[in-house]
Amino acid sequence: MNSKHVVRRGVLAIAFAGLLAGGAYAQSQDPTPQQQDIQNDKKDIRNDKKDLAKDRADRNSDQRDINHDKRDLSKDRADRNADQRDINHDRRDLNKDRVDRNKDQRDINHDKAQLARDDKNFGANSSQAQADRKDLHADRVDRNKDQRDINHDRTDLNKDRADQRDINHDKKDLAKDRKDRNQDQKDINKDKKGLHKDRKDLRRDKRGH
Repeated sequence: MNSKHVVRRGVLAIAFAGLLAGGAYAQSQDPTPQQQDIQNDKKDIRNDKKDLAKDRADRNSDQRDINHDKRDLSKDRADRNADQRDINHDRRDLNKDRVDRNKDQRDINHDKAQLARDDKNFGANSSQAQADRKDLHADRVDRNKDQRDINHDRTDLNKDRADQRDINHDKKDLAKDRKDRNQDQKDINKDKKGLHKDRKDLRRDKRGH
């Protein structure tokens, strides 16, 4: 009789232990609402930290771009100021070369007219006609040289003006990078607020609301 009683108690003990284990397993599989809130809060905090780190990296990258743009802008302005002096010099050269070219063209026209008169009056092989041809050749050489100088001055002038376009381009880059940096800073501030709120929620959930 005692052995039966012992067996019955053993069976009951095993069954009770099974119930406890099953309940614990069910409890581990199905977290309470409070535990679920805590897990969600921790996940939100991890995501907030990732977002914050990314936005800070973006902000720092934009700040480096801004610093680079400032250096470019400063250099281009220095170049522009030097180029402006070159532009003024090129314009003076261009004007002077045009005056010289126009004078040479008038000399050529004069030499042609003189040559025609001397050919008519003294003959094509006369000393006067030969001298006129020599003058005409020299004036054409001068005129062609002045034209090359004009073309060169125009090239220099266009090149120096191009640096002003570089400045305008750098200003646009700087404005865009500043806008990006400011947006990144706003994102950082927003992430900080989100992180602060999620930490507050976590503390509240741990206290059990």
